[in-house]
Amino acid sequence: MSATGPYPHLTAPLDLGHTTLRNRVVMGSMHTGLEDRASHFPQLAAYFAERAAGGIALAITGGFAPNREGWLSPFGSRLATDGAAKTHRQITDAVHAHDAKIALQILHAGRYGYQPLCVSSSAVKSPISPFRPRALSAAAVERTIDAYARTATLARSAGYDGVEIMGSEGYLINQFLSRHVNRRDDDWGGSAENRQRLAVEIAARVREAVGPDFIVIFRMSMLDLIPDGQSWDETVQLAQSLQAAGVSILNTGIGWHEARVPTIVTSVPRAAFSWVTGKLREAVSIPVIASNRINTPEVAESILAGGQADLISMARPLLADPEFVAKAAAGRAEEINTCIACNQACLDHTFANRRASCLVNPRAGRETELTYPPVASGEAKLIAVVGAGPAGMAAATVLAQRGHAVTVYEAEARIGGQFNLAARVPGKEEYAETVRYFETRLSRLGVRVHLGVTADVDELGGGYDVVILATGVTPRTPEIPGIDHPKVISYHALLDGSAEAGAKVAVIGAGGIGFDVSEFLTHTDSPTLDRERWMAEWGVADPVTHPGGLTERHGAPSPREVWLCQRSSGRLGSGLAKTTGWVHRASIAHKGVHLIPGATYEKIDDAGLHLQVAGEGPRLLEVDHVVICAGQEPRRELAEPLSTAGVSVHLIGGADVAAELDAKRAIEQASRLAATL
Repeated sequence: MSATGPYPHLTAPLDLGHTTLRNRVVMGSMHTGLEDRASHFPQLAAYFAERAAGGIALAITGGFAPNREGWLSPFGSRLATDGAAKTHRQITDAVHAHDAKIALQILHAGRYGYQPLCVSSSAVKSPISPFRPRALSAAAVERTIDAYARTATLARSAGYDGVEIMGSEGYLINQFLSRHVNRRDDDWGGSAENRQRLAVEIAARVREAVGPDFIVIFRMSMLDLIPDGQSWDETVQLAQSLQAAGVSILNTGIGWHEARVPTIVTSVPRAAFSWVTGKLREAVSIPVIASNRINTPEVAESILAGGQADLISMARPLLADPEFVAKAAAGRAEEINTCIACNQACLDHTFANRRASCLVNPRAGRETELTYPPVASGEAKLIAVVGAGPAGMAAATVLAQRGHAVTVYEAEARIGGQFNLAARVPGKEEYAETVRYFETRLSRLGVRVHLGVTADVDELGGGYDVVILATGVTPRTPEIPGIDHPKVISYHALLDGSAEAGAKVAVIGAGGIGFDVSEFLTHTDSPTLDRERWMAEWGVADPVTHPGGLTERHGAPSPREVWLCQRSSGRLGSGLAKTTGWVHRASIAHKGVHLIPGATYEKIDDAGLHLQVAGEGPRLLEVDHVVICAGQEPRRELAEPLSTAGVSVHLIGGADVAAELDAKRAIEQASRLAATL
């Protein structure tokens, strides 16, 4: 190691022979939505340039299809012509201006394509696309391989330093590799060697097309996490064949998109899968990249120091903080805006065909439009921010960064607001990292913070030019007879520890908070903090003994019996986010939570919660406690008197709109307001 400092392995260069990476940090591929139209390439260039300036060694773009059949969506990102290659120069030049390197990911969606031209190894429909794929003929397979090689050649002409061949996550190449989809009986199916033929041929022809002095990365599936997944012997055989075919680096992919095991959400332990990358590293002599839920320099350093990988891939952590590497190298890790793996503004946006961004950093993907210019000399304002939840913290830090004099008033004894409650939910411990980041940021920027102080009109109306009310929400109390019974607990009191639930609990309200409370009630502690326990809970196993790494689930039983109720007769959790909702539903189902849709709440008394259930009639839940998760009301009682007193007032976050603790909206709204004052 030639690097020094707090993370010598992470910041050490890596010699690839024909070129050198300046450190071990790879910005992993993530589709932002800016790839699909050349008109968005200036924004995409700015997005990558900011991360290059922040110290990454190598960026990997979102996926570009090699042909139309490989589109993720109709007319989506594709690189197949000389004219298209020329438009990419603005992206590669922007990265090279900051001495970093960039590779283009070649992604053929196969049966995951959300478009009618999709193809696969066999005509087996995907559960995540409405379109049944057409099975590629042998001749069409050859044409597809040629398309990969052509795209790689075009990438080189566009100034890219390499390509990544996407061979994992259940996309086309993975569909050939696994018997789960590949039902062929020709040269491209059947035996492991035949099923691997497409991957190896693509790698060999790409290397032949681009020459020896070009980075060729292959992202391969270390664990399929599906039935009929690849055995470990097959995985090793493929890796060694890819190395022989000229691949420079092997990247780690975990799980198909249709797998019923979470791989990247916040409830997945940090570095949950680095062990399997370490197993493969022993079988090859080319560098391997570890990925998935690596979000701090300490975790990344430990993986490298422990010999489990040669490089670390981070995608979402570099959305959250483009200066991640520079801060780590300078010994300022406490200033990193840590990715909390919530997926709310990144992957949830991607799957909804919206531009990806980041809950904790709304500038991500919007670097050219959301800027924080310094205030002009003599125009700095005295600004009070009331409330230090996510909205208040975001507003205060952006305002102070721009040069305003900011004072924060927080009624509680610590900053963080509802994030402090979220961090108590098993699997959401990462939310505490955002509070830590803002606490550090407020201190560095010199913001005056008054804790345990309830600001009033007299305090705020005297000398401030602007008052921003980020006072948040208060739990809504539904009109149910007996709502003041001793059995009743608010979600706030339960999560902050001021109330404790008994052995049998009913939860009223099945939105995001209701599911979080159910997670809290059904765990004694968090499996996220124990990788082996988490693997048992979700049925993840060593692929040496369990092909694809999938086995039966064996989790700890719930310490309580829980009933989750909602007024609507629809499926509980239908409004939860796309990438995380299924995880919450599967988790509480595994814990035996009883789901009751179509509930009318009659009363609460000593006997328990009395219901009328649609299609069933009256029902009594003989519970010890009833937890209320029935929404929130905005806290904005200061708004009118301040306005009457002539104070310029702005409402942000829950004080503006109380909607399921929407931190994504709150932080973005606060940041945009602060950028304009």
